[in-house]
Amino acid sequence: MEPFGRGGGRGHGRRSQSTSPVVVGNEQCGRGKGREEKKQPENSSPDSPSDSDSVGMGMAKLNIGVDKSSAAAAVGEGGFDICPRKQPGSVVLKPPLLAQNRERRRSRSSNNNGIGLSLRPGMVFLKGYLSLSDQQKIVERCRELGMGVGGFYQPGYEEGTKMHLKMMCLGKNWDPHTSQYGERRPFDGAKPPQIPPEFQTLVTNALRDSNALVPQNRLPSISPDICIVNFYSQTGRLGLHQDKDESEDSLRRGLPVVSFSIGDSAQFLYGDHRDPDKAEKLQLESGDVLIFGGSSRNVFHGVSAIHPNSAPNLLLQHTNLRPGRLNLTFRQY
Repeated sequence: MEPFGRGGGRGHGRRSQSTSPVVVGNEQCGRGKGREEKKQPENSSPDSPSDSDSVGMGMAKLNIGVDKSSAAAAVGEGGFDICPRKQPGSVVLKPPLLAQNRERRRSRSSNNNGIGLSLRPGMVFLKGYLSLSDQQKIVERCRELGMGVGGFYQPGYEEGTKMHLKMMCLGKNWDPHTSQYGERRPFDGAKPPQIPPEFQTLVTNALRDSNALVPQNRLPSISPDICIVNFYSQTGRLGLHQDKDESEDSLRRGLPVVSFSIGDSAQFLYGDHRDPDKAEKLQLESGDVLIFGGSSRNVFHGVSAIHPNSAPNLLLQHTNLRPGRLNLTFRQY
């Protein structure tokens, strides 16, 4: 596999309107809408059975089961495919050449000029950090891992309600039932795939560049041994929660969580309380990197909405990524 380059390319499609502090308007993305799914209540709590799109990591009282058919498929080949292959005879409309060239120019011009914003002490936002090429390679690698042993599966509530979110763990397994990490998945005994070295390099570079771009908000480096990969459908969401299942030493030292966003944009919430009405809002777009550690290590955070048809045209053209958002969060146990 070709080595990953330094982050920084944008290559975004049109973005949905957001109330976030950062709004970037770009060209129209030509992807059609996916299958309509039932809307979830806006004020659903992350551990409420009515919110079938929410997974609250770090919440001890989470009551989540596993859809057995999805679990069985995830054991071997034939699991959930984030990039389904085009059917023979299908017609794919490519974006106009002008739009393609604009995306390529953005990727080239911003490749060495990352934008770092300090959102609060211990929380840094790297806008458009991942190049289009890196995003493509991440998608392809996640597809490969997600189709194999220990790959994507669909968690669901024990009463049978399924979630519109697929999950895969790399390095260590995170168990929604116990909110604990382990070496294997309890429901099928599968061992999580290792974190690819190129992912590790991207995390190291992001932390280094974050400290260079925002020197007043320096964060410690990590050697990630955990990566939780979530794929949200266009109706997916994640209730406000804290990532607090790592070791006491990791939490005490404020070792940061590093989050990669790829695909459709998301409205991200964060704050000091679980109340979404009191949370700050930020639009996360494809290629964005968010880092929180230090005094913000236990910040409440979640995803209130996925904005359909907002992924970069060229990313969809090269990968055929499903409608939705791919999110990778790296931590050190």
